[in-house]
Amino acid sequence: MYKMIVMDMDGTLLTDDKRISDRNKKALKDAANKGVKIAISTGRIFTSALVYGKMIGVDVPIISSNGAYIREEDKDEVIYVRILGEENIRNILNTAQKYGLNYSMFSWNALFAETLIHTSLNYAKWNENLPEDQKVKIVRVDRSQWDNVIEENKGSILKMVMTSEDKESLAKCSKELKTFDIEVTSSYPINIEVMNKGVSKGNAVEFLAKYYKLDRSDIICMGDNDNDVSMIKYAGLGIAMGNGNEHAKEAADFITLSNEEDGVAYAI
Repeated sequence: MYKMIVMDMDGTLLTDDKRISDRNKKALKDAANKGVKIAISTGRIFTSALVYGKMIGVDVPIISSNGAYIREEDKDEVIYVRILGEENIRNILNTAQKYGLNYSMFSWNALFAETLIHTSLNYAKWNENLPEDQKVKIVRVDRSQWDNVIEENKGSILKMVMTSEDKESLAKCSKELKTFDIEVTSSYPINIEVMNKGVSKGNAVEFLAKYYKLDRSDIICMGDNDNDVSMIKYAGLGIAMGNGNEHAKEAADFITLSNEEDGVAYAI
């Protein structure tokens, strides 16, 4: 029997309108009642992921920021963290500005951005329906203030995200970013997500496996996009969603139904 199920959130566990269906909740609770460890692995920051972790109704370790920050919900204990680092932050910022992209920086509980658009705007919208203690802290930054922001937060920035509707500029920026010693991935066709070298969902799941003394053959991983590929490949059983992109599906052992069809419950 598999001993741990690890799921992406957006496009996987969540419906398009950001709900966890009753069928998915039941399947996860049934699995947990049989002794299976349930975990979330997301590109979102921890504060945002925690809200949904509580909705599942079982204690879940949360891999956030694409693997840069891992925390056990039930123990409220950080078990892994890898910051982006000041030199990387400045290189990424300069490259994003060079290609005219929108950009934001993320810690475990806050985002920093000049303009709330795409990813950063989504966090602002999600905040609208949350109590104060569950909201992501949003800091608007004037371009002239970035040096101060970086200096004050360099020890906590985990990830940067660049977005643009101009796919040519996005591709050029991605290509240049890959010349640096960092991890470059994507969770959406118009974004680039960047973490420190060695940070990925796959490596985070491997860390959790060792932490819980599990073999990779004991693990199921489910996802839908590029940033899920590493964990889909690592798992004993890698599952792509029916709505997943071609990279996720090519990496998978099995393709389940879409996130709108309770694909997580179907796979379980």
